[in-house]
Amino acid sequence: MNHAVATFETPIGEFSVEVDETGAVVATTLGGADRLLNPGKKSRPVPCDDRAAAARGQIQDYLAGRRRDFSLRLEPEGTPFQKRVWGELLKIPFGETRSYGEIAKKVGSSPRAVGRAVGTNPVCLIVPCHRVIGADGSLTGFAFGLRIKSWLLRLEGIESDSLLAI
Repeated sequence: MNHAVATFETPIGEFSVEVDETGAVVATTLGGADRLLNPGKKSRPVPCDDRAAAARGQIQDYLAGRRRDFSLRLEPEGTPFQKRVWGELLKIPFGETRSYGEIAKKVGSSPRAVGRAVGTNPVCLIVPCHRVIGADGSLTGFAFGLRIKSWLLRLEGIESDSLLAI
């Protein structure tokens, strides 16, 4: 398992992406590569901008408002249930949101279980967990804080009284 990682600057801060030997994205995070490390991994990813170039370019274009969708292969590790939830997140169009309850109905589970799966999404931004909100339209948990979640939703043209100013 020869994974590579690239870390780069974005409008919301340092961002890291991890890809496998084929270039498929296995993880992303806001912050440095150390945030990608998982104690269960057998090896540490090695720095390699070349292999992660496509992912880096698409992420930078999205955050600059030049891209709405990603065309990257994804290979995140997770349980079958987590992968079903993440698959539903991928179906949320740019500029739209869904509640935990709406996703729970699609996967035949509870909003709480969906919330746990959303919270473990290893491919933030590309698998758009930031598009998941509370049933009442309120912002709810986000690993990188509600200000970043607000910024991402505004980038997509979503305006709401619950969005926070940055």
